Amino acid sequence: MARVSLERITKSFGDVTVIPPLDLEIASREFVVLVGPSGCGKTTTLRMIAGLETASSGVVRIRDRDVTNLRPGLRNCSMVFQNYALYPHMTVAENIGYGMKVRGTSAGDIDTAVKNAARILNLDPYLARRPKQLSGGQRQRVAIGRAIVRNPDVFLFDEPLSNLDAKLRIEMRTEIKSLHRRLQTTVVYVTHDQVEAMTMADRVVVMNGGRIEQAADPITLYEKPRNLFVAAFIGAPSMNFIEGELIGGQGGLSFRAEGGVEIAIPAARQAIYGAHVGARVVVGIRPEHTVAAGKPLPMIELKVRDVEPLGPHTLLIGTAGGAPFTAQVAAHTKAAADDTALVPIDTDKMHLFRKDSGEVIAV
Repeated sequence: MARVSLERITKSFGDVTVIPPLDLEIASREFVVLVGPSGCGKTTTLRMIAGLETASSGVVRIRDRDVTNLRPGLRNCSMVFQNYALYPHMTVAENIGYGMKVRGTSAGDIDTAVKNAARILNLDPYLARRPKQLSGGQRQRVAIGRAIVRNPDVFLFDEPLSNLDAKLRIEMRTEIKSLHRRLQTTVVYVTHDQVEAMTMADRVVVMNGGRIEQAADPITLYEKPRNLFVAAFIGAPSMNFIEGELIGGQGGLSFRAEGGVEIAIPAARQAIYGAHVGARVVVGIRPEHTVAAGKPLPMIELKVRDVEPLGPHTLLIGTAGGAPFTAQVAAHTKAAADDTALVPIDTDKMHLFRKDSGEVIAV
């Protein structure tokens, strides 16, 4: 069982600590995606699993074996890089089998392994071609094939789709997920693209400043973000945030922003939010939760700056309560720049965060 365990691992470059003590358990056969902005430490963490970076402290375990000080070749991990790293003078078959050849594997075993990988990845027609004769997606499949023939305990992917166009990225996402289902191997995958993370992962690990902000399945991250950072990072378009305070009155609790926005708090949340009356808070509303849901909803005033028709729906981009705000409305909504639109808010799906700590006020 290829379980991966990171126990209080750190990484420092001189006096700069890029990964403070970090703990992460990855179950056998789990597809885990590390996601976050550039410089958050996700690639460094992946490289410490691979052995390409040495952990400054802590323990890395694969299959319950301490591999912290083992060189990469002894960890039985296969890594797929962003730039493919194919040998241009070799054929597809030679590229896939090169690692086996270096390790002294017999020609017959190499041929069998290469043909099996080519069959899995639909590369059979291209085995005699060289990399320059392939598309970007085909080159990436060759790089994955080279990883498959090693029969690794763990597959490591470092932003493998970032060099592909949008259509190919979608196709390759599907192929990699399908490959994971067939091979049933543990996968650790790094990307900065939250859509890629959400569509591929069994579990997403959101990183920021070398720390794990939240690790959960994609739907939990979307519906129950732990803090402002996760809420802002997960979802496209991003969640809207309006700063204000909770106020009490005869009609119950409501949220009020300095820009004039006021939103009544649903009855089911009054007791939980009541302890925060008078506190500075941030309300979070996803653009897709501004569509009329067949029930009476509170409305806020949106000063429209731009309109983006996207086919199935339209985005109204502007400001509400003095804060940037994007609303997703029906496709044929009549609106134009400089209009003022009344936008419904599904308060059952809004989030409330403490302004001082950024932590969610859980419901």
